[in-house]
Amino acid sequence: MTGRPHMLTKEFEELALMARNRMEGLRLEFIDGKLRSKGLPDGDHGMIIQWLTRICMQHRPELWLHPGQGIKAEEYRAGRAIPDAVLASSGAFAGQGEWVDPDPVLMVVEVTSWDSDTDRRDRVEKPRAYAATGIPVYLLIDRDKCEISVHSEPDGQRYVTVRTLPFGKDVELPDPVSITLHTEPLKDWVR
Repeated sequence: MTGRPHMLTKEFEELALMARNRMEGLRLEFIDGKLRSKGLPDGDHGMIIQWLTRICMQHRPELWLHPGQGIKAEEYRAGRAIPDAVLASSGAFAGQGEWVDPDPVLMVVEVTSWDSDTDRRDRVEKPRAYAATGIPVYLLIDRDKCEISVHSEPDGQRYVTVRTLPFGKDVELPDPVSITLHTEPLKDWVR
């Protein structure tokens, strides 16, 4: 049993569906072969996603910031993650189920939550899973530290480049996103 995940991906998908149908607001993820729950977003979290959606629409109208879209993650796509948002073309996931193919994804976005798992989940496990999947850009909006981190150049195991700046600085999102974020408004949505 060594090396076997806590459960198989198919078992996780059945559990996640059952949990979603029975317990309002419960969002489960399956990363590194482990079952994780994802905290529910608060109002400020929602404002950050709205802010980012507006910027993406203004600068890249051919793309859409899909909130809460489940994706098949990790190298062999056996993992299941629910980023706070996924940047891809507007019709990229049409006809797919709850867990979509990550190939059209240009960027995943996570906004830290106020739960005990956010450090391990958003700062360690998810960057590794997204890099293994080959997603070009991982954007972490870290409300705990009042900074924004842009992870890029995935090499199949990690992101080679990570740039972290405090809220208030301009942040360049590299190709294929190619957007500059003026992050001053993020200061309004922290504790």
